Amino acid sequence: MRYFLVLAAVVLITACSPKLDDLQAYTQSVSENAVHNIEPYPEFATPKTFIYSAGELPSPFDSPKENTPPLTQTRQQNCFQPDFKRTKQKLERYGLDSLGLTGNFKSQGVEWALVTSNDGILHKAKIGSRIGLFYGKITGINPNSLTIEQLIPDGAGCWQKKEITLSKTSTSGEKK
Repeated sequence: MRYFLVLAAVVLITACSPKLDDLQAYTQSVSENAVHNIEPYPEFATPKTFIYSAGELPSPFDSPKENTPPLTQTRQQNCFQPDFKRTKQKLERYGLDSLGLTGNFKSQGVEWALVTSNDGILHKAKIGSRIGLFYGKITGINPNSLTIEQLIPDGAGCWQKKEITLSKTSTSGEKK
């Protein structure tokens, strides 16, 4: 019985071996009849050698050296400055572009604004609250907007007041 199984296994293995003679003959005939048409590389002309003869001139790779001092505005005395020593409020961590007016309400005679930051936190603020990166202060709360007075640096060490309005915005999916 054992011999019969071994004999059957050998017959099956040899019977399943592929006959590739006709495939090899076809592949050889195709490769013999194939025309290989490979174009030769183009001949490139050797460029003329350039000799840099401006040795006494400044190098084009160095930064220009100027003797003129950089332009700076003179620092003005007694100009408006924000209070740098006061403690900052929570809404002063965000730029105005990352804040949105969500709504407002009135409680015990005080008008409050609801402001959402770009990290999803809902903040409340009232007139006089500080907001924004440029020492902003809320000066007015309207149903659809906040009026903010910011201090913008002028580059000479002084600060200019600028009034900005933050309008109520709708978010995607919000029903009106």
